[in-house]
Amino acid sequence: MGETKLTSGDFTESTEPFRLFAEWFEDAAKSEINDHNGVALATVDPDGLPDVRMVLLKGFDERGFVFYTNFESAKGRQILATPKAAMCFHWKSLRRQVRVRGPVEIVSEAEADEYYASRPRGSRIGAWASKQSRPLESRFALEKAVAEYTAKFAIGEIPRPKHWSGFRIVPSSIEFWHDRPFRLHDRVLFTRKGDGWEKTRLYP
Repeated sequence: MGETKLTSGDFTESTEPFRLFAEWFEDAAKSEINDHNGVALATVDPDGLPDVRMVLLKGFDERGFVFYTNFESAKGRQILATPKAAMCFHWKSLRRQVRVRGPVEIVSEAEADEYYASRPRGSRIGAWASKQSRPLESRFALEKAVAEYTAKFAIGEIPRPKHWSGFRIVPSSIEFWHDRPFRLHDRVLFTRKGDGWEKTRLYP
């Protein structure tokens, strides 16, 4: 297997965080074995206790970073109650990390419908059948629910459940980290200032 060609050069000279993220994301797509779009998502519960899990990033642009979920799940309920979150991408093959923090907004109905329609049919049925994060008495109960919704939606399109949509983290900060020898890593923090970004280089 040949060496992965990196696109971003000396990232510490970058001035546009979303452009830099796009370059790193492209590099990760070439080098990561599975799910280069996997990201740790941190939210906070009603007691103020942080809660973290892996999700899949499904889109990003200068508005922010988008993922989809059941709004009745633990993360859905937590974000609706406290619309703030953080993400951490870690691409081990590249020895790179990106951290994102900021407020969260719900994507538009059109965005949610478009992404939902692009999912495999089984995944769309699963969005109806799974009472995500709630107690499940047995595997059979889940399979029974899948069978029931498969029969219900046997013909035609499967509509998007109202409780299933997307969130967008609108970053107030984005930090890029790259491994260097002797733990003298490179770190660059972009902090939102009005319509632009302030860049700060950090000690490792």
